[in-house]
Amino acid sequence: MRRPVPGRNSDFRMGMGMAQEEYKVRLEVFEGPLDLLLYLIKKEELDIHNIPIERVTAQYIQYLDLMKMLDLNIAGEFLVMAATLMMIKSRMLLPVEERPELEEEEEDPRWDLVRQLVEYKKFKDAALHLEALEVRREDIFGRAGAEAVLAREAETALHDVGLFDLISAFSDALKRVKSEQLQQIFAERFTVTEKIETLVDRLRREQRFCLSAMFAGMQSRAEIACTFLALLELIRLAQARAVQKKIHGEIWIERGDGIVERVPPLVEEAPPPGETE
Repeated sequence: MRRPVPGRNSDFRMGMGMAQEEYKVRLEVFEGPLDLLLYLIKKEELDIHNIPIERVTAQYIQYLDLMKMLDLNIAGEFLVMAATLMMIKSRMLLPVEERPELEEEEEDPRWDLVRQLVEYKKFKDAALHLEALEVRREDIFGRAGAEAVLAREAETALHDVGLFDLISAFSDALKRVKSEQLQQIFAERFTVTEKIETLVDRLRREQRFCLSAMFAGMQSRAEIACTFLALLELIRLAQARAVQKKIHGEIWIERGDGIVERVPPLVEEAPPPGETE
């Protein structure tokens, strides 16, 4: 039997396997499938009550594939939602007379999903509102309060970036790289450990830098993936923060509180001239 020739994705996974063998990154995905769907709806400026199910399903699967490529610990709910989207998509393709019998008020196969998203969005918006009130309260001090510590000015205020924003930036970086041959993937070996050290050194020097600049000049998909995994690990360890001024704006990587300054090596003082051991 003729031996199958590995394709582009399998080549990339082989290269990634070599790159990650020295350092395994295990990250929990704390945001759920509804968060991802709401993110896609907001990013594409779609109507939540009239979701283009085929378009959203394709993008959802793409993000799921990227999360699997990065070996993120994906909860089973993401796979259940993927199956739900595929089922809704298939039912939407059927003529109305051939669709399974539904309740009169649920003739649209998307309705149950839309109802879940609307309810979840209400709770999420309420949580964000309470969080904003808490932040605002931190700048209010009573008469007998302790010495005031002022927060950063409003015009420079930044908010933390979510995982899906980072994955979106990672996907854009991969798209800018030309396809590679198998020999090119194995020509250079990249490790997450080395990339962590590189990013930490850069944060010590620059304090902050643009995420797109982090990927600038990288010609290898394996190098981009290793660098991205290193960034996720630094964020998890509070050694870096990903922030942006506005939604879907430029993402900046800032130095986190967990970074320790490099301790200079001790230099033994030379004995005064004339003195010997």
